[in-house]
Amino acid sequence: MALAAVFARLFGEDPPIEFRGYDGSRSGPAGCSSAVVLNSPLALAHLAAAPGELGLARAYINGHIEVRGDMYTALAAFPSVVMSDASRKLRAELAVRLAGYRFWWPVQPPPQENRAKNGRRHSKRRDSESVSYHYDVSNLFYEWVLGPSMTYTCAVFERSDATLEQAQYAKHDLVARKLGLEPGMRLLDIGAGWGGMVLHAAEHYGVRAIGVTLSRSQAEWAQRVIADRGLGELAEVRYQDYRDVPESGFDAVSSIGLTEHIGRERLPEYFSFLREKLRPGARLLNHCITRPDGSYPANAGKFISRYVFPDGELEPPGELVSRMHDNGLEVRHEENLREHYALTLARWCENLERNWHKAVAEVGHARARVWRLYMAASRLAFESNHIQLHQMLGVRSEGGTSSMPLRPDW
Repeated sequence: MALAAVFARLFGEDPPIEFRGYDGSRSGPAGCSSAVVLNSPLALAHLAAAPGELGLARAYINGHIEVRGDMYTALAAFPSVVMSDASRKLRAELAVRLAGYRFWWPVQPPPQENRAKNGRRHSKRRDSESVSYHYDVSNLFYEWVLGPSMTYTCAVFERSDATLEQAQYAKHDLVARKLGLEPGMRLLDIGAGWGGMVLHAAEHYGVRAIGVTLSRSQAEWAQRVIADRGLGELAEVRYQDYRDVPESGFDAVSSIGLTEHIGRERLPEYFSFLREKLRPGARLLNHCITRPDGSYPANAGKFISRYVFPDGELEPPGELVSRMHDNGLEVRHEENLREHYALTLARWCENLERNWHKAVAEVGHARARVWRLYMAASRLAFESNHIQLHQMLGVRSEGGTSSMPLRPDW
């Protein structure tokens, strides 16, 4: 059976995307703006070796599957199929055919796949390796994807047509206002990335800010920018695990995009530690990706776990609120910004496509393909409410005194 005929039987005769097989067969609308192209039998061999998203991702990363046109458009147009809904006869045919590909064309995972697991999950050593895998790629590559703000977290769009830089400024300023930052205060920013929040707090609020990150390249980049802007007396970004920060008595703590790396079992320890870093009446702003509810596992899918965020876990928002309360942090405000993350990812995807050839030259074709697939798929996930982005504002209340305004003033 021609490959296009198999595709048609799975997805129907009129899918909104073109399919082209290496055997010369095709299906779907000719000349469609989006097309999936199987370049060789190795594409099916990958799918046979790892059925589902991991096999498809491996085939794409290795170049055995090509997506013509915009990746987001292709993923959005691609019809979904559940193999349990396919006929028993078709499932049997596919199983036999894939087994043959696996036998005749043995394949190996791409070298970029992170399969080594050193140490206990979420130990300091393993967390450091996981963060380094994702972030210590190339600061230049991240500059092309993230833009001048070098901020790798959800932006806040006051208008849908705002630029990425305007939206990232708005996000940092929203965090600063929620935390009630004022000149002379002390801020601890954990998971500081390239120092965006630290720089904003120091430059625009006169705050003494310490940031920590497990990425050495991030810390070095941030320290250079701090020096260039003459903020050395106010701002610092350290290559350090947040659990090793010796200072305490902070007026505010921000955690922007770190909780996804903590793990459910360590949430009590995490929130308890942050509470102890705050003075009484001081605030914590926790900004992180979540799953919508607790009906499915916290661990990310195999593609994300192997190629993007090793050991990443997403908790439902209710779990996070409960763990904050259980560990002495009274939640005073919460909001879901998932549509904002979809817009953020759209801008990052545009940046990557605009700088595609430079990005490939810098980090290699396989790594660039990982990012192209990951960001487009994540945009769809936020749009379809498969994942969310929540900001939770907590305070270290003492004796019933929260020091919060009667109504939000941010």
